[in-house]
Parts: sequence; structure tokens; C-alpha cells
Amino acid sequence: MNATLERNADPAELAKFGDAAHRWWDPESEFKPLHQINPLRLAWIDRICPLKGLNVLDVGCGGGLLAEAMARHGAGQVLGIDLSPKALGVAELHAMEAEVMNLRYREVAVEQLAAEAPASFDAVTCLEMLEHVPDPSSVVRACAQLVKPGGFVFFSTLNRNTKAWLLAVVGAEYLLNMLPRGTHHYERFIKPSELAGAARAAGLVPVEMSGLSYQPLTQRYSLGSDADVNYLLACRRP
Repeated sequence: MNATLERNADPAELAKFGDAAHRWWDPESEFKPLHQINPLRLAWIDRICPLKGLNVLDVGCGGGLLAEAMARHGAGQVLGIDLSPKALGVAELHAMEAEVMNLRYREVAVEQLAAEAPASFDAVTCLEMLEHVPDPSSVVRACAQLVKPGGFVFFSTLNRNTKAWLLAVVGAEYLLNMLPRGTHHYERFIKPSELAGAARAAGLVPVEMSGLSYQPLTQRYSLGSDADVNYLLACRRP
């Protein structure tokens, strides 16, 4: 294992998601929130950067929910990368069973791929991953290196404030049991200003931010201006 991969992967996080890999495509499992928000994420990405025919990279793809959705939506080629072999195995099997031919997966660190294939993708997505790695700015830099000039990079993560702690950790993990306890670590949440700053430092230009909100009464998610808890950031490489 090279130094970059060693430095920017949390073994406990990889083990946690690896152990749950067989439940990735179960819409009633702990991945239910991802199933619920996936159509919203896909529509938002496609509105800003129409995916049809594009070469797309999904960083931290897990079991392939977003990667497969983008491939089905008309992207030319989609590559999903992750460091969990169990999650990738589930993703590959699901794509094979669904006969999604324009999709492939690879176990590789994003920093390593950036060194191998800079400026290779029309669009790069990195959603719900940054809060799980020790050095998110390293991931942001690698994503910026991987996208072609004029291309888009999409991030999503959790804001770091009291409201986010109450809703995303206390509420989602301990009160509503929407997520297993220990899914998130509050100290790894990232303020929008911090993510935008890391993006600019990597040579990207932030172009749009949207908040993702959950309504417990209706059990529905929606996109809007409230970025207090979950948010998405679209950037473009000049």
C-alpha cells in the first residue's frame, strides 16, 4: 500500500462499510437514506452538467448507487472507485445482473488515479465521502486534477455546527435510528466555507451550492437553500 493511500484512508471506516456491503442495494437497510436522496442528487448533477455521453468518475462509490444511476441516465462511461473491496464486489455484481454495460469499478485511491490519469474525466462526483477520510483536502485536490478543463466536480458532505450535530448524529443515529450509531464523527464535518476554500486552493471555481433537508413527519428529503446540515457543492475547473 502506497503512502498516499495509507495516509488518507481510515481502516475503521473501510471495515464498517465493508461489513455492511451486502445491504447496499436494500432500500430498507441502513442505506435507505442514500436510496431516498439518490434521485435528487442525480437530477441536481444532471441539471448543472448534463451527463449524456460524458466520461464520469464517481469517487468513493461504495456499492454503486450513484455510479449505476449515472450510467443508466445516459453517461457515456462511468468509473466508480473505492477502497472497500467488499462494496466494490457488490457494485460489480449488481451492475452485471442489471446488464449496465457502460459502467466499471476499480479499487484505487483517488490520489493514485489522479497521478495516473490527470484531466481524464468530463465530470467527477464525490458524495458523502469527504467526512469519512482523514484528509478531505487531499481528495478535493485529486478530484480537481482528474477533471478536464471546463469540466465539473460535485461534492456533498455535512456541515459542522450544533444543528448538524443534533440532526445528523443525535437525531439520525440515536433517536430516529435512521443510521447505525457511529456512522458519522462530528469532528470530521466540514463547513461550506472550508470546502469552498479547499476547492479554490485546488484550482476549482465553486458555482452552486444546495442544501439537502429531511422532514421527519413526511419522511422526505428535498433540495433547497438550507445548507445547515447536508449540502452539495458544484465546482468547475476553468
